[in-house]
Amino acid sequence: MTSFDYIGQLQAILESIRGTQLGAIQEAGRLTAAAITAGGVVQAFGSGHSHMIAEEAFFRAGGLAPINPIFDARLQFFNGAMASTQAEREPGMAARILERETLRPEDIGVVISNSGRNAAPVEMAELMRARGLQVIAITNLGQSRQSTARTASGKRLFEVADLVIDTCCPVGDAVLQLPGLEQRIGPASTVAGAAIMNSIMIEAALALQSLGQAVPLLPSANTADSDAGLTALLAKCAGRVRYF
Repeated sequence: MTSFDYIGQLQAILESIRGTQLGAIQEAGRLTAAAITAGGVVQAFGSGHSHMIAEEAFFRAGGLAPINPIFDARLQFFNGAMASTQAEREPGMAARILERETLRPEDIGVVISNSGRNAAPVEMAELMRARGLQVIAITNLGQSRQSTARTASGKRLFEVADLVIDTCCPVGDAVLQLPGLEQRIGPASTVAGAAIMNSIMIEAALALQSLGQAVPLLPSANTADSDAGLTALLAKCAGRVRYF
């Protein structure tokens, strides 16, 4: 087993996503386009490593502008990895995070969690829906279905979302078994999640075009004469995207 095999495993996962999840991805794109058309933004949340998928959609060259990532230092390793692990299991964490966010019914929620079992992402999805948002879940269905929920409701993420997209990753995330090692190596969920998130944005752009709407597409901040275009796009999201 080598890095060559790892890349091959990633390619197989991406092929599985393309073969089994395309319909859900296209529907997620349509929901996202409808939200943007209505003046809403994408409220994206993930804890632990899943926060990187929310960040992947934000301020991304070739991505859409109206993306509001919901971040919290307690869930992103700033206070220590084990503290972050405990925080995402803590009931009520999502409610405290949302105290500083402005969610509107015209928004769309995207909640990312590989296991889909911890309180923070599940409660985030539940709270988003309670505020009138439709929620897209990006999660590992195979692992989540085998897991016991760490939530007061007994629900896992795929059970509380309006639309579920499966990362098609193996249980435990890592894909390679090296000789002499009990634990597998080579995680896959970040690659799978980023591919899904960017695919949703592509489908949203296509849906916006079909509706005759402008596509709020971000240029790279590192190409010539990009600042004026960026400033204009960001101004349209003023007050809705926290980290602009």
